[in-house]
Amino acid sequence: MTPDDIAEAVRHGGGCVRTSTLLNSGATEECLLRARRVEAVLRPRKGIYAVPETPEPIVEAALHGGALTCASLLYLRGVWVLDGYDDVHVWLGSRGRARRHDGCRCVAHWSAGAGGIGAVPLRVALVQLLACRGEEAFFASFESAWNKGLLREEDRAWVRAKVPAGKRWLVDFAHAESDSGLESLVRLRLHHLGIDVQAQVFIEGVGLVDFLLDGCIILEIDGRENHDGQSKRHKDLRRDAAAAALGYTPLRFDYALVRHDWPVVEAAIVGARASRRGRRPVLSEAA
Repeated sequence: MTPDDIAEAVRHGGGCVRTSTLLNSGATEECLLRARRVEAVLRPRKGIYAVPETPEPIVEAALHGGALTCASLLYLRGVWVLDGYDDVHVWLGSRGRARRHDGCRCVAHWSAGAGGIGAVPLRVALVQLLACRGEEAFFASFESAWNKGLLREEDRAWVRAKVPAGKRWLVDFAHAESDSGLESLVRLRLHHLGIDVQAQVFIEGVGLVDFLLDGCIILEIDGRENHDGQSKRHKDLRRDAAAAALGYTPLRFDYALVRHDWPVVEAAIVGARASRRGRRPVLSEAA
């Protein structure tokens, strides 16, 4: 096998494979040495090969003895993750052995299976996220993955079958309309409060809003990434003013309030609902 053949075999294996896998596919020790000399592949540690472009978290997981999973894999795939993605979550199967290494920041996951290296399938990472981080983290990432087109119908059914029976309602409650994990988090928390909301509602004269409560309260959630500029702030204020002119009550909360001061958000929503009870916008209705 040429160095390029070996590099392609490693890519086909997810960017990180065991030496035994390459030897079983026809490589020889001499071929592997030649591939390393021309830097077609790297050997992070004895028994493991990677290609230069393999993401660092996958290599770190292999150094630890397993495959990248949970929040680390989801974040790498572009899924919205609720905090704490700096650690490297590693699946070690049911009988794996954790290997400490320089700069180790790994969180080990043991569950049924033979283990391996590389990266677990995204749907497996979601199931492991629920066990590791709980309902809110799972729900936000599940809706994010769905919204991004990363979960097929059979994947969602598989996840539902694998999570504990008492948590399957989270999959049933999820939809693909949330633009961010933060919106998913808010919708879940409002559900726990017994508040049903309409998501992604178009209102003539205002535009598309994140949530509409009771037909008269507009709830907007400003994520960290999109609402830092002054021009964006001005546009948001104009939308709020337009909504108020139509008889709606606009409420707007940023990332910090939702994540770190939720009681303030909850009190504002509950208070707005109480003050608007039985009242509806008089100039326009949601389309």
